[in-house]
Amino acid sequence: MENDKSGFVAGMLNVIERVGNKLPHPGALFAYFALGIIFLSWLVSMFNVTTVHPGTGETIEAVNLLSKTGLHMIMTGMVTNFTSFAPLGTVLVALLGIGIAESSGLMSTGLRLLVISAPRQLLTFAIVFAGILSNTASEVGYVVLVPLGGMIFLAVGRNPIAGIAAAFAGVSGGYSANLLLGTIDPLLAGLSEEAARIVDATYTVNPAANYYFMFVSTFFIAYIGTWVTEKIVIPRLGEYKGDAIPEEIKEIDELEKRGLKFTLIAFIILVILIAWSVVPVNSGIWSNIPGSGFMRDPFTGGLLRSPFMSGIVALIFLIAGILGIVYGIGARTLKSSTDVINGMGKSMSTLGTYIVLVFFAAQFVAYFNWTNLGLIFAIKGANLIGSIGMGRIPLMIALVLVSAIINLVVGSASAKWAILAPVFIPMFMLLGYSPEFTQLAYRVGDSVTNVIAPMMSYFAMIVAFMERYDKKAGIGTIIATMIPYTIIFLVAWLILLVLWILAGLPIGPGAPLFYELPEMMNGQDISEVVNSGAIYLKEVFC
Repeated sequence: MENDKSGFVAGMLNVIERVGNKLPHPGALFAYFALGIIFLSWLVSMFNVTTVHPGTGETIEAVNLLSKTGLHMIMTGMVTNFTSFAPLGTVLVALLGIGIAESSGLMSTGLRLLVISAPRQLLTFAIVFAGILSNTASEVGYVVLVPLGGMIFLAVGRNPIAGIAAAFAGVSGGYSANLLLGTIDPLLAGLSEEAARIVDATYTVNPAANYYFMFVSTFFIAYIGTWVTEKIVIPRLGEYKGDAIPEEIKEIDELEKRGLKFTLIAFIILVILIAWSVVPVNSGIWSNIPGSGFMRDPFTGGLLRSPFMSGIVALIFLIAGILGIVYGIGARTLKSSTDVINGMGKSMSTLGTYIVLVFFAAQFVAYFNWTNLGLIFAIKGANLIGSIGMGRIPLMIALVLVSAIINLVVGSASAKWAILAPVFIPMFMLLGYSPEFTQLAYRVGDSVTNVIAPMMSYFAMIVAFMERYDKKAGIGTIIATMIPYTIIFLVAWLILLVLWILAGLPIGPGAPLFYELPEMMNGQDISEVVNSGAIYLKEVFC
């Protein structure tokens, strides 16, 4: 692969890549990280470093993994750390179905059809935009769209690593933008509501609280992501010189057309079945159809926390597998069940290195969580920023930066917000900002560093995807390729946030930008409420 080494930015990124790739193999590096966490846990515990959780008041201590209890945890948890590591099962199950679609020829035919019919200048935007939308369906973007981005770029003669980068930027860097609500929205809203009630015992936060801003951000970030890909990433990566063979771009023959027709019919049937399973029983034409809505939450009737959303990976497997089989029958590329099983086995045979890498990554993540080091770092960082004292906009920017930095060491968005919400939401409410806006500022910071955070669950998988096209690719390659997205997404989103503040626009339905403390609250004079909030913040920070 020839890199464009001209220019200061390209030169700096090349340095980052060279330094990063001189590190050991990512699998070995995660093993070293795990050993380092064990030693660090002993060192921190020797100095009795503790902190107080602002939400629960619990004292958080560092757990020494070199103690007898720690060593027991390491030995007894090694297998479950690996087998329960979320991306492992997700990737394996999804790829079993995708393996059928690939071996039958559906993937290659569909890819060729896309390349032939779609305007080339819109491919990058379409990939980034689709990546952002895929956040609604949780893991779909990582396991399907990211590798597909590389395949599409390779098929049209562009560097496949740039295609992976564009998709990854949309899926992970654009995590706080979407046209639809996802599973994370009600989770964060619940934490925000609990934190807001420290100041206002009756305050409620709805799951759609950030929707207006998310909607605008979808197109904003899709455009920015496309610009970064075309103007920075592609010129730097240069022409692809690897040995990966692109799909041949040839016209669709008659058997392939027949297979696609069969696939389209099957797809329509599947869409109707899925609609039947998720549309409420009392909705229009579905009201008289037995069993409709059976994949919704059986207790609340909702969709966001329903079996449908929880089973999205199973749906990927079933849909990809069924469509692959139907295409194979129509195009006569699958002759028997043996061909189907062989296709599934072939997709698994390419994952050897990834499975080894995931084993060590799973141990590292588990050890880091056990030690409480990430929790201690997060709380102390939030306390430091909160104790400085600054104006509204600078404090908002500080919150974005704090969440961006903490995101590098604590992967879970809800875990970080559980720490930060009880600190920042009362603080911003007393300054006149709504809890919904504080949540939004956090989400922006939480998104932009996802693509360069080794603690992000799917980071190891992205390494494996890039290694398909560049055997020398490593952590340095990913960080050097993705850091322009992080920097420009951060700057662009901060500008949009500041403009939103200056315009005073609502950020979601029933979610104002600003908050006014009522004159009386639960029988208390407003001065008492402010004083109680101030006392709480003093206890947290001091």
